[in-house]
Amino acid sequence: MAEFTLELNDDQKQVKEWLHGFAADVIRPAAAEWDEREETPWPVIQEAAKVGIYSLDFYAQQFFDPTGLGIPMAMEELFWGDAGIALSIVGTGLAAVGVLANGTEEQIGTWIPQMYGDADDVKVAAFCSSEPDAGSDVASMRTRAVYDEVKDEWVLNGTKTWATNGGIANVHVVVAVVDPDIGSKGHASFIVPPDTPGLSQGQKFKKHGIRASHTAEVILEDVRVPGHCLLGGKEKLDERLARARERAKAGGERVKNAAMATFEASRPAVGAMAVGTARAAYEVALDYAKTRSQFGRPIIDNQGIAFQLADMRTRIDAARLLVWRASWMATTGKPFTSAEGSMSKLYASETARDVTAQAIQILGGNGFTREYPVERMHRDAAIYTIFEGTSEIQRLVIARTLSGMPIR
Repeated sequence: MAEFTLELNDDQKQVKEWLHGFAADVIRPAAAEWDEREETPWPVIQEAAKVGIYSLDFYAQQFFDPTGLGIPMAMEELFWGDAGIALSIVGTGLAAVGVLANGTEEQIGTWIPQMYGDADDVKVAAFCSSEPDAGSDVASMRTRAVYDEVKDEWVLNGTKTWATNGGIANVHVVVAVVDPDIGSKGHASFIVPPDTPGLSQGQKFKKHGIRASHTAEVILEDVRVPGHCLLGGKEKLDERLARARERAKAGGERVKNAAMATFEASRPAVGAMAVGTARAAYEVALDYAKTRSQFGRPIIDNQGIAFQLADMRTRIDAARLLVWRASWMATTGKPFTSAEGSMSKLYASETARDVTAQAIQILGGNGFTREYPVERMHRDAAIYTIFEGTSEIQRLVIARTLSGMPIR
Protein backbone atom coordinates (compact mmCIF):
# COMPACT_ATOMS: atom_id res chain seq x y z
CA MET A 1 0.00 0.00 0.00
CA ALA A 2 1.38 3.39 -0.98
CA GLU A 3 2.15 5.67 1.94
CA PHE A 4 0.41 9.03 2.13
CA THR A 5 2.67 11.89 1.15
CA LEU A 6 2.27 15.52 0.17
CA GLU A 7 5.38 15.38 -2.02
CA LEU A 8 4.85 14.54 -5.68
CA ASN A 9 7.34 12.05 -7.07
CA ASP A 10 9.50 12.82 -10.10
CA ASP A 11 7.09 11.22 -12.58
CA GLN A 12 4.15 13.17 -11.16
CA LYS A 13 6.11 16.41 -11.28
CA GLN A 14 6.93 15.82 -14.95
CA VAL A 15 3.28 15.12 -15.79
CA LYS A 16 2.20 18.19 -13.84
CA GLU A 17 4.64 20.42 -15.74
CA TRP A 18 3.56 18.90 -19.06
CA LEU A 19 -0.13 19.50 -18.31
CA HIS A 20 0.55 23.00 -17.07
CA GLY A 21 2.38 23.79 -20.29
CA PHE A 22 -0.51 22.52 -22.40
CA ALA A 23 -2.99 24.50 -20.32
CA ALA A 24 -0.92 27.66 -20.64
CA ASP A 25 0.01 27.35 -24.31
CA VAL A 26 -3.09 25.73 -25.86
CA ILE A 27 -6.09 26.02 -23.55
CA ARG A 28 -5.77 29.57 -22.21
CA PRO A 29 -5.25 31.30 -25.56
CA ALA A 30 -8.43 29.66 -26.86
CA ALA A 31 -10.57 30.15 -23.74
CA ALA A 32 -12.30 33.44 -24.51
CA GLU A 33 -13.09 32.48 -28.11
CA TRP A 34 -14.82 29.18 -27.28
CA ASP A 35 -16.63 30.73 -24.33
CA GLU A 36 -18.12 33.27 -26.72
CA ARG A 37 -18.89 30.67 -29.38
CA GLU A 38 -20.53 28.29 -26.89
CA GLU A 39 -19.42 25.33 -28.98
CA THR A 40 -17.41 22.18 -28.37
CA PRO A 41 -13.73 23.10 -29.00
CA TRP A 42 -12.97 20.17 -31.27
CA PRO A 43 -9.59 21.59 -32.43
CA VAL A 44 -8.38 21.84 -28.83
CA ILE A 45 -9.61 18.33 -28.02
CA GLN A 46 -7.77 17.08 -31.10
CA GLU A 47 -4.59 18.84 -29.95
CA ALA A 48 -5.00 17.16 -26.57
CA ALA A 49 -5.41 13.82 -28.35
CA LYS A 50 -2.31 14.40 -30.48
CA VAL A 51 -0.08 14.97 -27.46
CA GLY A 52 -1.69 12.09 -25.54
CA ILE A 53 -3.73 13.98 -22.94
CA TYR A 54 -7.10 13.06 -24.43
CA SER A 55 -6.63 9.30 -24.46
CA LEU A 56 -7.55 6.17 -22.58
CA ASP A 57 -3.88 5.47 -21.82
CA PHE A 58 -3.33 8.84 -20.15
CA TYR A 59 -6.40 8.62 -17.92
CA ALA A 60 -5.68 4.99 -17.09
CA GLN A 61 -2.17 5.94 -15.97
CA GLN A 62 -3.51 8.70 -13.75
CA PHE A 63 -6.44 6.61 -12.50
CA PHE A 64 -4.15 3.78 -11.42
CA ASP A 65 -1.56 6.04 -9.79
CA PRO A 66 -0.98 4.17 -6.50
CA THR A 67 -0.91 7.42 -4.52
CA GLY A 68 -4.33 8.48 -5.83
CA LEU A 69 -3.00 11.92 -6.79
CA GLY A 70 -2.79 11.42 -10.56
CA ILE A 71 -6.37 12.39 -11.41
CA PRO A 72 -6.71 15.37 -9.04
CA MET A 73 -3.34 16.72 -10.15
CA ALA A 74 -4.38 16.46 -13.82
CA MET A 75 -7.79 18.03 -13.20
CA GLU A 76 -6.33 20.97 -11.33
CA GLU A 77 -3.85 21.83 -14.07
CA LEU A 78 -6.31 21.52 -16.95
CA PHE A 79 -9.01 23.53 -15.19
CA TRP A 80 -6.42 26.12 -14.25
CA GLY A 81 -6.25 26.66 -18.02
CA ASP A 82 -10.01 27.08 -18.53
CA ALA A 83 -12.96 25.25 -17.04
CA GLY A 84 -15.15 25.13 -20.17
CA ILE A 85 -12.47 23.76 -22.48
CA ALA A 86 -11.11 21.44 -19.78
CA LEU A 87 -14.57 19.99 -19.20
CA SER A 88 -14.82 19.28 -22.93
CA ILE A 89 -11.51 17.42 -22.65
CA VAL A 90 -12.33 15.45 -19.49
CA GLY A 91 -16.14 15.16 -19.79
CA THR A 92 -15.82 11.75 -21.39
CA GLY A 93 -14.20 10.60 -18.17
CA LEU A 94 -17.50 10.56 -16.26
CA ALA A 95 -18.93 8.02 -18.70
CA ALA A 96 -15.68 6.06 -18.51
CA VAL A 97 -15.88 6.04 -14.70
CA GLY A 98 -19.45 4.76 -15.01
CA VAL A 99 -18.20 1.80 -17.02
CA LEU A 100 -15.19 1.22 -14.73
CA ALA A 101 -17.41 1.31 -11.63
CA ASN A 102 -20.14 -1.00 -12.91
CA GLY A 103 -18.90 -2.87 -16.00
CA THR A 104 -17.23 -6.19 -16.63
CA GLU A 105 -13.65 -6.45 -17.87
CA GLU A 106 -14.94 -7.21 -21.36
CA GLN A 107 -17.22 -4.15 -21.31
CA ILE A 108 -14.39 -1.94 -20.09
CA GLY A 109 -12.11 -3.18 -22.85
CA THR A 110 -14.78 -2.87 -25.54
CA TRP A 111 -16.44 0.46 -24.83
CA ILE A 112 -13.96 2.81 -23.20
CA PRO A 113 -11.64 2.92 -26.25
CA GLN A 114 -14.67 3.82 -28.40
CA MET A 115 -15.38 6.75 -26.08
CA TYR A 116 -12.11 8.45 -27.02
CA GLY A 117 -11.41 7.46 -30.61
CA ASP A 118 -7.92 8.47 -31.71
CA ALA A 119 -5.94 11.58 -32.62
CA ASP A 120 -7.18 11.48 -36.22
CA ASP A 121 -10.83 10.90 -35.32
CA VAL A 122 -11.59 12.04 -31.77
CA LYS A 123 -14.80 10.89 -30.11
CA VAL A 124 -16.57 11.86 -26.89
CA ALA A 125 -18.88 10.03 -24.49
CA ALA A 126 -21.79 11.08 -22.29
CA PHE A 127 -23.03 9.94 -18.89
CA CYS A 128 -26.81 10.38 -18.70
CA SER A 129 -28.34 10.28 -15.24
CA SER A 130 -30.22 13.53 -14.42
CA GLU A 131 -33.77 14.04 -15.64
CA PRO A 132 -36.12 17.04 -15.76
CA ASP A 133 -37.77 15.84 -12.53
CA ALA A 134 -34.89 13.86 -11.07
CA GLY A 135 -31.64 15.69 -10.44
CA SER A 136 -30.41 15.23 -6.88
CA ASP A 137 -33.46 13.05 -6.23
CA VAL A 138 -32.33 10.03 -8.23
CA ALA A 139 -35.12 7.94 -6.70
CA SER A 140 -37.58 9.93 -8.84
CA MET A 141 -36.00 8.77 -12.08
CA ARG A 142 -38.54 7.91 -14.78
CA THR A 143 -36.44 6.55 -17.64
CA ARG A 144 -37.33 2.88 -17.95
CA ALA A 145 -35.43 -0.12 -19.23
CA VAL A 146 -37.52 -3.20 -20.01
CA TYR A 147 -35.94 -6.54 -20.86
CA ASP A 148 -37.09 -8.30 -24.04
CA GLU A 149 -36.16 -11.87 -23.19
CA VAL A 150 -36.97 -13.23 -26.66
CA LYS A 151 -34.51 -10.92 -28.40
CA ASP A 152 -32.13 -10.53 -25.43
CA GLU A 153 -32.48 -6.76 -25.71
CA TRP A 154 -33.22 -3.92 -23.33
CA VAL A 155 -35.72 -1.27 -24.45
CA LEU A 156 -35.06 2.22 -23.05
CA ASN A 157 -37.56 5.09 -22.94
CA GLY A 158 -37.24 8.46 -21.23
CA THR A 159 -35.59 11.86 -21.26
CA LYS A 160 -32.22 12.74 -19.75
CA THR A 161 -31.03 16.27 -19.12
CA TRP A 162 -27.85 18.17 -18.22
CA ALA A 163 -25.82 15.56 -20.08
CA THR A 164 -22.28 16.67 -20.88
CA ASN A 165 -21.71 15.71 -24.54
CA GLY A 166 -25.33 14.55 -24.70
CA GLY A 167 -26.44 13.84 -28.25
CA ILE A 168 -23.01 14.44 -29.81
CA ALA A 169 -21.36 11.52 -28.02
CA ASN A 170 -20.18 8.38 -29.76
CA VAL A 171 -21.15 6.30 -26.71
CA HIS A 172 -23.84 7.16 -24.16
CA VAL A 173 -24.00 5.58 -20.71
CA VAL A 174 -27.61 5.77 -19.53
CA VAL A 175 -28.94 5.11 -16.04
CA ALA A 176 -32.48 3.73 -16.10
CA VAL A 177 -35.05 2.12 -13.83
CA VAL A 178 -35.41 -1.64 -14.19
CA ASP A 179 -37.55 -2.21 -11.07
CA PRO A 180 -39.63 0.82 -10.02
CA ASP A 181 -40.95 -0.92 -6.89
CA ILE A 182 -37.65 -0.63 -5.00
CA GLY A 183 -36.82 3.00 -5.72
CA SER A 184 -33.20 3.96 -6.40
CA LYS A 185 -32.10 0.38 -5.73
CA GLY A 186 -33.87 -0.64 -8.93
CA HIS A 187 -31.54 1.31 -11.23
CA ALA A 188 -29.02 -0.04 -13.73
CA SER A 189 -26.59 1.46 -16.26
CA PHE A 190 -26.62 0.71 -19.98
CA ILE A 191 -24.28 1.35 -22.88
CA VAL A 192 -26.01 2.87 -25.90
CA PRO A 193 -23.69 2.15 -28.85
CA PRO A 194 -23.01 4.63 -31.67
CA ASP A 195 -25.85 5.30 -34.13
CA THR A 196 -28.43 3.37 -32.13
CA PRO A 197 -31.93 4.19 -33.47
CA GLY A 198 -34.22 6.08 -31.11
CA LEU A 199 -31.59 8.17 -29.33
CA SER A 200 -31.59 11.86 -30.23
CA GLN A 201 -30.44 15.17 -28.85
CA GLY A 202 -33.07 17.39 -27.33
CA GLN A 203 -32.51 20.94 -26.14
CA LYS A 204 -28.95 22.23 -26.09
CA PHE A 205 -28.57 24.50 -23.07
CA LYS A 206 -27.15 28.01 -23.26
CA LYS A 207 -25.33 28.27 -19.96
CA HIS A 208 -24.07 30.91 -17.54
CA GLY A 209 -20.60 29.35 -17.47
CA ILE A 210 -18.49 26.44 -18.81
CA ARG A 211 -19.92 27.47 -22.17
CA ALA A 212 -17.31 25.63 -24.23
CA SER A 213 -18.70 22.37 -22.87
CA HIS A 214 -21.72 20.91 -24.69
CA THR A 215 -24.69 20.27 -22.37
CA ALA A 216 -28.00 18.95 -23.71
CA GLU A 217 -31.03 16.76 -23.25
CA VAL A 218 -30.96 13.19 -24.54
CA ILE A 219 -34.23 11.69 -25.77
CA LEU A 220 -34.70 7.91 -25.68
CA GLU A 221 -37.60 6.54 -27.72
CA ASP A 222 -37.79 2.74 -27.87
CA VAL A 223 -34.00 2.54 -27.86
CA ARG A 224 -33.03 -1.12 -28.16
CA VAL A 225 -29.61 -2.22 -26.94
CA PRO A 226 -28.24 -5.79 -26.84
CA GLY A 227 -28.28 -7.65 -23.55
CA HIS A 228 -24.51 -7.39 -23.26
CA CYS A 229 -24.86 -3.58 -23.03
CA LEU A 230 -26.19 -3.86 -19.46
CA LEU A 231 -23.19 -2.87 -17.35
CA GLY A 232 -22.17 -5.71 -15.09
CA GLY A 233 -24.39 -8.24 -16.86
CA LYS A 234 -27.89 -9.54 -16.14
CA GLU A 235 -26.85 -12.24 -13.69
CA LYS A 236 -25.19 -9.69 -11.45
CA LEU A 237 -28.18 -7.35 -11.79
CA ASP A 238 -30.67 -10.08 -10.89
CA GLU A 239 -28.65 -10.97 -7.80
CA ARG A 240 -28.44 -7.34 -6.72
CA LEU A 241 -32.16 -6.75 -7.25
CA ALA A 242 -33.04 -9.89 -5.30
CA ARG A 243 -30.94 -8.73 -2.35
CA ALA A 244 -32.50 -5.27 -2.54
CA ARG A 245 -36.02 -6.69 -2.54
CA GLU A 246 -35.26 -8.85 0.48
CA ARG A 247 -33.78 -5.91 2.35
CA ALA A 248 -36.76 -3.76 1.41
CA LYS A 249 -39.13 -6.38 2.84
CA ALA A 250 -37.08 -6.62 6.01
CA GLY A 251 -36.69 -2.85 6.27
CA GLY A 252 -32.94 -3.28 6.01
CA GLU A 253 -30.19 -0.95 4.88
CA ARG A 254 -30.19 0.66 1.50
CA VAL A 255 -27.75 -0.32 -1.20
CA LYS A 256 -25.96 1.97 -3.60
CA ASN A 257 -27.29 2.38 -7.10
CA ALA A 258 -25.31 2.73 -10.31
CA ALA A 259 -25.53 6.52 -10.51
CA MET A 260 -24.52 7.03 -6.89
CA ALA A 261 -21.51 4.75 -7.34
CA THR A 262 -20.32 6.85 -10.26
CA PHE A 263 -20.83 10.15 -8.42
CA GLU A 264 -19.01 8.94 -5.31
CA ALA A 265 -16.01 7.93 -7.42
CA SER A 266 -15.88 11.28 -9.21
CA ARG A 267 -16.52 13.81 -6.44
CA PRO A 268 -12.86 14.36 -5.43
CA ALA A 269 -12.04 14.91 -9.11
CA VAL A 270 -14.71 17.62 -9.30
CA GLY A 271 -13.16 19.16 -6.21
CA ALA A 272 -9.82 19.24 -8.02
CA MET A 273 -11.45 21.02 -10.97
CA ALA A 274 -12.72 23.67 -8.57
CA VAL A 275 -9.28 24.04 -7.03
CA GLY A 276 -7.81 24.67 -10.49
CA THR A 277 -10.33 27.41 -11.27
CA ALA A 278 -9.87 29.03 -7.86
CA ARG A 279 -6.09 28.96 -8.21
CA ALA A 280 -6.27 30.58 -11.63
CA ALA A 281 -8.42 33.45 -10.35
CA TYR A 282 -6.21 33.92 -7.29
CA GLU A 283 -3.09 34.18 -9.45
CA VAL A 284 -4.70 36.81 -11.68
CA ALA A 285 -5.76 38.79 -8.62
CA LEU A 286 -2.32 38.49 -7.02
CA ASP A 287 -0.52 39.70 -10.14
CA TYR A 288 -2.99 42.55 -10.53
CA ALA A 289 -2.62 43.61 -6.90
CA LYS A 290 1.15 43.74 -7.23
CA THR A 291 1.11 45.86 -10.39
CA ARG A 292 -1.96 48.07 -9.95
CA SER A 293 -1.12 51.30 -8.14
CA GLN A 294 -3.51 53.63 -6.32
CA PHE A 295 -2.54 56.57 -4.13
CA GLY A 296 1.08 56.09 -5.11
CA ARG A 297 1.56 52.44 -4.12
CA PRO A 298 0.57 48.93 -5.25
CA ILE A 299 -2.85 47.99 -3.93
CA ILE A 300 -1.42 44.85 -2.32
CA ASP A 301 0.14 47.23 0.23
CA ASN A 302 -3.38 47.90 1.46
CA GLN A 303 -4.28 45.56 4.29
CA GLY A 304 -7.81 45.06 2.96
CA ILE A 305 -6.44 43.61 -0.30
CA ALA A 306 -3.55 41.73 1.29
CA PHE A 307 -5.80 39.96 3.78
CA GLN A 308 -8.21 38.92 1.04
CA LEU A 309 -5.37 37.34 -0.91
CA ALA A 310 -4.11 35.59 2.22
CA ASP A 311 -7.54 34.10 2.85
CA MET A 312 -7.91 33.09 -0.80
CA ARG A 313 -4.60 31.22 -0.83
CA THR A 314 -5.33 29.55 2.51
CA ARG A 315 -8.70 28.27 1.34
CA ILE A 316 -7.25 26.99 -1.94
CA ASP A 317 -4.53 25.03 -0.17
CA ALA A 318 -7.02 23.63 2.35
CA ALA A 319 -9.35 22.56 -0.47
CA ARG A 320 -6.50 20.82 -2.26
CA LEU A 321 -5.58 18.91 0.88
CA LEU A 322 -9.17 17.68 1.29
CA VAL A 323 -9.22 16.58 -2.35
CA TRP A 324 -5.89 14.79 -2.06
CA ARG A 325 -6.97 13.04 1.14
CA ALA A 326 -10.18 11.77 -0.43
CA SER A 327 -8.37 10.67 -3.59
CA TRP A 328 -5.71 8.84 -1.58
CA MET A 329 -8.36 7.13 0.54
CA ALA A 330 -10.31 5.99 -2.52
CA THR A 331 -7.21 4.58 -4.21
CA THR A 332 -5.93 2.79 -1.12
CA GLY A 333 -9.32 1.27 -0.33
CA LYS A 334 -10.07 3.26 2.80
CA PRO A 335 -13.82 3.78 3.25
CA PHE A 336 -15.29 7.26 3.38
CA THR A 337 -16.50 6.81 6.97
CA SER A 338 -17.07 10.57 7.33
CA ALA A 339 -18.07 11.22 3.71
CA GLU A 340 -14.60 12.53 2.91
CA GLY A 341 -15.35 12.52 -0.82
CA SER A 342 -18.34 14.80 -0.32
CA MET A 343 -16.33 16.97 2.07
CA SER A 344 -13.70 17.57 -0.58
CA LYS A 345 -16.22 18.44 -3.27
CA LEU A 346 -18.24 20.70 -0.95
CA TYR A 347 -15.32 22.73 0.36
CA ALA A 348 -13.48 23.01 -2.95
CA SER A 349 -16.57 24.04 -4.91
CA GLU A 350 -17.53 26.76 -2.45
CA THR A 351 -13.91 27.91 -2.34
CA ALA A 352 -13.94 28.34 -6.13
CA ARG A 353 -17.18 30.29 -5.99
CA ASP A 354 -15.91 32.62 -3.26
CA VAL A 355 -12.34 33.05 -4.49
CA THR A 356 -13.41 33.97 -8.02
CA ALA A 357 -15.84 36.54 -6.57
CA GLN A 358 -13.04 37.99 -4.45
CA ALA A 359 -10.82 38.16 -7.52
CA ILE A 360 -13.40 40.31 -9.31
CA GLN A 361 -13.59 42.58 -6.28
CA ILE A 362 -9.80 43.02 -6.19
CA LEU A 363 -9.74 43.92 -9.89
CA GLY A 364 -12.64 46.31 -9.36
CA GLY A 365 -14.26 47.55 -12.56
CA ASN A 366 -11.70 45.70 -14.66
CA GLY A 367 -12.75 42.43 -13.04
CA PHE A 368 -16.30 42.99 -14.21
CA THR A 369 -15.26 43.16 -17.88
CA ARG A 370 -14.36 40.45 -20.34
CA GLU A 371 -10.99 42.09 -20.89
CA TYR A 372 -9.87 40.14 -17.84
CA PRO A 373 -10.53 36.41 -17.34
CA VAL A 374 -11.81 36.52 -13.75
CA GLU A 375 -15.41 37.26 -14.76
CA ARG A 376 -15.39 34.11 -16.92
CA MET A 377 -13.77 32.15 -14.09
CA HIS A 378 -16.50 33.34 -11.72
CA ARG A 379 -19.22 32.28 -14.16
CA ASP A 380 -17.53 28.92 -14.59
CA ALA A 381 -17.11 28.40 -10.83
CA ALA A 382 -20.86 28.60 -10.25
CA ILE A 383 -21.31 25.08 -11.65
CA TYR A 384 -19.15 23.38 -9.03
CA THR A 385 -21.71 23.91 -6.25
CA ILE A 386 -24.41 22.46 -8.51
CA PHE A 387 -23.33 19.53 -10.67
CA GLU A 388 -22.60 16.01 -9.43
CA GLY A 389 -24.43 16.82 -6.22
CA THR A 390 -25.26 20.33 -5.01
CA SER A 391 -23.65 21.78 -1.90
CA GLU A 392 -26.89 21.06 -0.09
CA ILE A 393 -26.73 17.40 -1.12
CA GLN A 394 -23.07 17.16 -0.05
CA ARG A 395 -23.99 18.50 3.40
CA LEU A 396 -26.85 16.01 3.58
CA VAL A 397 -24.54 13.13 2.67
CA ILE A 398 -21.95 14.25 5.23
CA ALA A 399 -24.51 14.72 8.00
CA ARG A 400 -26.20 11.38 7.39
CA THR A 401 -22.88 9.60 7.20
CA LEU A 402 -21.80 11.07 10.51
CA SER A 403 -25.15 10.26 12.13
CA GLY A 404 -25.47 6.79 10.66
CA MET A 405 -28.75 7.66 8.95
CA PRO A 406 -29.41 6.07 5.53
CA ILE A 407 -28.52 8.12 2.46
CA ARG A 408 -31.60 7.93 0.24
